Amino acid sequence: MSSKALIGGAIGAAVAAVLAYSSLFQVQQTEQTLVFQFGQFVRNVDRPGLHAKLPFVQTIVPLDKRLLDFERPGEEVILGDQRRLIVDTFTRYRIADPLRFYQSVVVARATSDVERATRDLLSGLVSSSLRRVLGNEPLLSVLSADRTRIMSEIHRMVDEEARRFGLRVEDVRIRRADLPEENFQAILQRMQTERERVAREARSEGAEVGQRIRAAAERERTVLLAEAQARADAIRGQGEQEAIRIYAEAFNRDREFFAFWRTMQAYREAFGDGGARMILSPDSEFFRFFRNLPGAPPRENRPAPPAPAR
Repeated sequence: MSSKALIGGAIGAAVAAVLAYSSLFQVQQTEQTLVFQFGQFVRNVDRPGLHAKLPFVQTIVPLDKRLLDFERPGEEVILGDQRRLIVDTFTRYRIADPLRFYQSVVVARATSDVERATRDLLSGLVSSSLRRVLGNEPLLSVLSADRTRIMSEIHRMVDEEARRFGLRVEDVRIRRADLPEENFQAILQRMQTERERVAREARSEGAEVGQRIRAAAERERTVLLAEAQARADAIRGQGEQEAIRIYAEAFNRDREFFAFWRTMQAYREAFGDGGARMILSPDSEFFRFFRNLPGAPPRENRPAPPAPAR
């Protein structure tokens, strides 16, 4: 075979390879592909595998068909009660109509970065819906169980707007809702002041209740002591009355013995400790029982007391 034939065969093989490469394209399982011919839409291929197209005439645009996520950074929103809130969201979406999406997003924005164009579009839709819905809601609703209703309303509005661009929004969620730093500090200060006021009221009420309890206890104590003292005085009076009666009966039974017993009591109290000194006349009535003791000299034989010295 001549060299010209070999060169011609090589060129033909190369041309065939280029034509084969240009006429075949592969669709991944996570993709859907748009086929255009001279800028006109031909078909949409969403079945994975190897597919054919006209070489140099038809072009393809692959698009993702998975459920995608879009996280939007926090932005300041004015609520219905004129409070300011920093809200960040995340959105889950998918490309439902690839041709409409391509024409209204990619072609209309004259960009080849499909992901960036999609994020810019969703950012505007979510921001506008977020402001419209939260602009009619007070802070208490956003921070309470009404938050689910608010997110459902935002999701509905974003999905309605996104369908005009070939997108279907599956979910929109408020991930975090915080007050601005200056508002947060002001509200924190108000909360602290309110808690301190409640604490002061509680302490004041507790002191008042404690004072009432102490006053009632002191009054009850005084009443109990007075009743006990009165009863003790009554019992003591009864005891003294009974003692006087017994003494009176004993005195009436034997007056001599009673006089003797009382005199002995007086002796014991006067001389019991051994240190008492008394200056009395021997003829004093206090010693009348000593004069009658056995062996005592008669009264007339007793020596007269010495005369005082001059």
